[in-house]
Amino acid sequence: MTEWIQTALLCLTIFAAAGGTAQQTGIGYKPATDADSKKTILLKDFQPEPALHAAVHEIQRAKFPVIDVHTHTNDAVGIGDRVDPKEMIARMDRLNIKTIVILTGMWGDKLQTIIDTMVKSYPGRFVVFTQFDWTKISDSKINDPNFSQLMVRQIDDSVARGARGLKVLKELGLGVRDASGKLITIDDPRLDPAWEECGRLSIPVFIHVADPEAFFHPIDARNERYEELIEHPDWSFYGPQFPSMRELFAQRDRMFAKHPHTTFVALHFGSWPENLDFVEQTLQKFPNVMIETGAREGELGRQPRRTRQIFMKYSDRIMFGTDEGAGEAMYQNYFRWLETEDEYFPYAQYPLQGRWMIYGLGLPDDVLEKVYHRNAEELFARFKGAGPRAERGAGRGISGGAPARSTTEGTEDTGGSN
Repeated sequence: MTEWIQTALLCLTIFAAAGGTAQQTGIGYKPATDADSKKTILLKDFQPEPALHAAVHEIQRAKFPVIDVHTHTNDAVGIGDRVDPKEMIARMDRLNIKTIVILTGMWGDKLQTIIDTMVKSYPGRFVVFTQFDWTKISDSKINDPNFSQLMVRQIDDSVARGARGLKVLKELGLGVRDASGKLITIDDPRLDPAWEECGRLSIPVFIHVADPEAFFHPIDARNERYEELIEHPDWSFYGPQFPSMRELFAQRDRMFAKHPHTTFVALHFGSWPENLDFVEQTLQKFPNVMIETGAREGELGRQPRRTRQIFMKYSDRIMFGTDEGAGEAMYQNYFRWLETEDEYFPYAQYPLQGRWMIYGLGLPDDVLEKVYHRNAEELFARFKGAGPRAERGAGRGISGGAPARSTTEGTEDTGGSN
């Protein structure tokens, strides 16, 4: 018993000493009782500087020539940055960018302006795509028996002018409605002849379906893109008035399956980079589909091991795209992500898309070269020319010039929505 009492007294003495030390140094081991009341920094003001000491390899210039297949620089719609073409060429030369693709070229006179000022003036440096004129739907022409051929003739006219692909924005499936207000689905059979015409001409269809998964969730404290959606509430597609992501992808996949001879590029890394298993299933199921990296560096960079697996396995079907303006720092951030194994650094748009960091993929040279330019070169080299429905004379591939303007009926620039 005496021994037990001595042991107990010794323990009490140690605990008392520890408490005294804490009082003397001011170092405690329990949270402050008023901690919650002091957590008053607004989210927009919270800009922590990582204390991590990690390797930094800044990449000023891409290791291989680059074709950026997803830009809107000097586009006809007004989405992208406005940059003097000569200044843009100078930036591209500094960055080792061979060509940029301007996706939103519209049609008619607006398309022609881009062809005249960018494509013709700087051969090989700029490629432009056309788009559907959705006013033909809102004007009730979609119910016209000739609607499908109107869309085909618009594509033919645009290709005759010098367009080298068709760009479809996310509005198809989410925003394009007929005169009655009904949404037009992605797999609407009245669009089938247009997809087939793209296949006949061997021009790719770059299609954006749905949007980040968080845009289909409530805008609340659990949404990882809360800040972005507060700034852009019109980017929210949560609610019964919109189709679900799953339904949009089902529509898209039915369309892919119906047109196996048309090459589709599922933009934004297959449009669901938060779910790379789904992206891989898409590539496995549809050999006529390619993907690109536009505006998804943040999503992909936070899951580097799975992302790298996709790059390695499908290196022939992935292209370089940005969709994030025309700034040099943005491009250099992408180069760092693809070329290095750097850890825990901000993606180009940080923190807009979410408060996380990314990790470099460190791709091998053979994969890097395919992604940077070889896959895009092969894709655009398939172009067969304007064909019998429109004037011939268009050059081939990326370096081709534009032919004389066509006077094909029904393709005047209406200035409507795209």
